[in-house]
Amino acid sequence: MTTQLCANADEAVAGIEDGSTVLVGGFGMAGMPVDLIDALIRQGAKDLTVVSNNAGNGDTGLAALLAKGRVRKVICSFPRQSDSWVFDDLYRSGRIELEVVPQGNLAERMRAAGAGIGAFFCPTGVGTLLAEGKETREIDGRTYVLEYPIKGDVALIGAQRADRMGNLVYRKTARNFGPVMATAATTVIAQVREIVETGTIDPETVVTPGIYVDRVVKEAKTA
Repeated sequence: MTTQLCANADEAVAGIEDGSTVLVGGFGMAGMPVDLIDALIRQGAKDLTVVSNNAGNGDTGLAALLAKGRVRKVICSFPRQSDSWVFDDLYRSGRIELEVVPQGNLAERMRAAGAGIGAFFCPTGVGTLLAEGKETREIDGRTYVLEYPIKGDVALIGAQRADRMGNLVYRKTARNFGPVMATAATTVIAQVREIVETGTIDPETVVTPGIYVDRVVKEAKTA
């Protein structure tokens, strides 16, 4: 067994270093590993680059990490929504950097990192500000822009269930970016609703094999 079963979220995030690139799962709050983010706040790592679909919602989860001033840069698809006031304030006051990446490109850049692809050409963003300064090429009469993989030092993801070997299954849309992030980071930490015995999960339903998962922690119970 190569996956470590952690007693709590603080143990799970131990050792994350200052300056790390952290991939954070979630589509808004769906699938966001809030326990792990809260533990990362307590752990104290700073000067982080966070890669996520959104730039935080309300005052909890990723937004709470941003509010503590621990994040130097956000790479995401949707930095603004009605409840993104924490990021909004930081960005407008020049206290955080932003790289906007179209959602499909975001997923594909992480998938490319996991697949060992050095770069790829994609049509999304051609002719817009998002393609400024990037190499372009015409292929079969269509213009494409060169995109590079996004690799993480750490991935914090949420799943529905894990077995004791770290095999993961997800619940519906909470799956979102978890599978690609799990392939794209050096250390993968999963927060799950339950941990079951090995062999309990039908192998045909496993989405993220345990070979990708380094640490698993059971979600803390809430009232």
